[in-house]
Amino acid sequence: MERLRVCSLYPELMNIYADRGNIAVLRARCEWRDIGFELASASLGEPVRPAAHDLFYIGGGQDRDQVAVAHDMVETKGDALHKAAAAGAVVLAVCGGYQLLGTSYQLDEEELPGIGLVDLRTVREEGSRLIGNCAIEADLGTGPRVIAGFENHGGRTHLGDGERPLGRVLKGHGNNGRDGTEGVHRDNVIGTYLHGPLLPKNAWLADRLIELALDVELSPLDDELEEAAHRSAERAAGV
Repeated sequence: MERLRVCSLYPELMNIYADRGNIAVLRARCEWRDIGFELASASLGEPVRPAAHDLFYIGGGQDRDQVAVAHDMVETKGDALHKAAAAGAVVLAVCGGYQLLGTSYQLDEEELPGIGLVDLRTVREEGSRLIGNCAIEADLGTGPRVIAGFENHGGRTHLGDGERPLGRVLKGHGNNGRDGTEGVHRDNVIGTYLHGPLLPKNAWLADRLIELALDVELSPLDDELEEAAHRSAERAAGV
């Protein structure tokens, strides 16, 4: 039987906006199709094996937790995540986890290291936090679709010249409130500020992540409720 092997990174630390809901949706979307689902976790000081998982997930956390996680990711998980991504595994990083995919995060007087999986840098700049419902247009290989969610971040993220954003901002702030981009998308590595959590509001995205992780084409489900939740998130964002 086909199975999706998921590794949740720092689930007890990087879950500030109930983003464990993303794992619940992945599990449900698999089980409803008779696809097996295995969930592992790795926290501080625990290494990961790159070939042991099809999808790696990390959510967002408070500043004090993010400091500890940043250093631990570089020391115990960075190399493995690079190898996993190179082999085609999906990496989904949300909010604080997204910031740590890049080269660094300038957090006030401290510069946190990133694992350099993508070329981006985040800086905590002066000014108000970027908060509110947000919608973007993204294309993950099946044509343009809307991703809707909620953003709440003080950091401003700037992509390197060669990096592709996850999407174009339709409503909201996005990466930095200025350049109209949101998130990052390189091969099967996806980072985004949208949460609240992300996948319950965008079931199509959960399905696409499963497809990319397993290299399969999923059969459709009866998604009347999921589509209603997505439309509600779109309306909340004003699109």
